[in-house]
Amino acid sequence: MDGATPSRDWSEPVRYPDPAVRVLDRRFRRYVLGSAAVERLYVGCRWAEGPVWFGDGRYLLWSDIPNDRILRWDEITGEVTVWRSPADNANGNTRDRQGRLVTCEHGSRRVTRTEHDGTVTVLMDRFEGKRLNAPNDVVVHADGGIWFTDPGYGIHVNYEGHKAPFELPTRVYRLSPDTLEATVVDESLEKPNGLAFSPDYKTLYLVDTGASHVPGHPHHITAFDVVDGRALASPRVFCDMGAGSSDGIRVDVDGNVWSAAGWGGESYDGVHVFAPDGDKIGEIHLPEGVSNVCFGGVKRNRLFMTGSQSLYSLYVETQGVPYV
Repeated sequence: MDGATPSRDWSEPVRYPDPAVRVLDRRFRRYVLGSAAVERLYVGCRWAEGPVWFGDGRYLLWSDIPNDRILRWDEITGEVTVWRSPADNANGNTRDRQGRLVTCEHGSRRVTRTEHDGTVTVLMDRFEGKRLNAPNDVVVHADGGIWFTDPGYGIHVNYEGHKAPFELPTRVYRLSPDTLEATVVDESLEKPNGLAFSPDYKTLYLVDTGASHVPGHPHHITAFDVVDGRALASPRVFCDMGAGSSDGIRVDVDGNVWSAAGWGGESYDGVHVFAPDGDKIGEIHLPEGVSNVCFGGVKRNRLFMTGSQSLYSLYVETQGVPYV
């Protein structure tokens, strides 16, 4: 667990403990299971994103943005099927407090909610009369408020959406749980991307991918205080991702931040884990950059990771913060 990660033949079993899981700080060791290995569950995406767990159905949904589809992995059978296609170049997904799917869509430049009967409700597609850029990732606060980022990657090129000019600044928005009224909670980040609340919902972690390809530029995850569940204050650097960049993030019940990691090369790509004080305590090395993560499984102790082209999982000895 503490040495270099060898290349892996995914058609063969791996000897325990999995060398892809690296302990950098003793605080991480308690989360590592000696008889659990990284599993590749599916390969065949063009850019996988937005994993979200449905415990009531024992399945995972995730987006394949360029292929314009949402895929479904069944925990019982291991089967992968197309859940929605076309999917308006869906990106980030989560569930609201009623268990409904909330999705950020690049193609339609909107945030939607899939009702229990399968119908789709548009939650937001404009602000002050102007079209959103391309909503990216989304989380739900304990009070039911929906928070999402709008960096605009879906209008940069036609590959993940439809190329178009920006009508609004890159921002983070909050939708009121009662009225769906939208407010701007931050517009200080160049490209706000992944986001996650701490277990007590008093802190919001926000990824800025605006400088992910700029040599020498800091690649920070920023922490904000959440004020009355409606606003942000006191931004500070939570951690620096170093040679690469974060993307999607999730938090476990102990307050550790599990960050997708990519664009940093073969020894960097995977998942980087940070303690609540911002120290990096562990790594999970994968053969491709990772876009996003979520916790799921019957006990919420299975980490799902969307790689560039694949879906991976790893059992860990912690649980993700429950969203529903």
